[in-house]
Amino acid sequence: MIRGVTDNDPYTLPQGLPVPEDDGAADHLPGTRIPSFVLDSSLGPIDLGELCARLGVVYVYPRTGKPGVASLPGWDEFPGARGCTPQSCAFRDAHGELSARGVRVAGLSAQTLDDQREFAERNAMPFPVIADPQRLLGAALRLPTFEIEGLSLYKRLTLVAEDARIVKVFYPVFPPDANAGDVLGWLRSR
Repeated sequence: MIRGVTDNDPYTLPQGLPVPEDDGAADHLPGTRIPSFVLDSSLGPIDLGELCARLGVVYVYPRTGKPGVASLPGWDEFPGARGCTPQSCAFRDAHGELSARGVRVAGLSAQTLDDQREFAERNAMPFPVIADPQRLLGAALRLPTFEIEGLSLYKRLTLVAEDARIVKVFYPVFPPDANAGDVLGWLRSR
């Protein structure tokens, strides 16, 4: 554990987190079509192709934490693992401006639907938080993953799609709590 931070506070990013490196695992994504299939979410079934039919942002993350529940062993030491809750909360806080720009937002991880619902309710998420425990989107798009404590989880990345085609990929994402601002900056510059 990184000194001075309790492992049980998923809302705080400790100092000194290892920075993930671009391993090229997302280089193939620009221009790729977002598949039209339905996954369960905190707000009911979501068709990803329909979500991105005009302008959509899907931020993909490893897994959110719960206050008072310890992270997986080695979580803070794995580059890019820590920060799912701050990233999600930043997208929540930017949702008004994103919506005003016509952007539909969704978060997605390999967590269960029950975990996603609990997280979305606890944090008042105004957009769907999608459960993909079988990593169907990952298989369809060849999204990067990593293994930790016997779990296969998504590496953090954010997809921006227009007309259901990926036009921008943020990968790796660091720091995660700045990702929503980075997406907004990119959208403003277009």
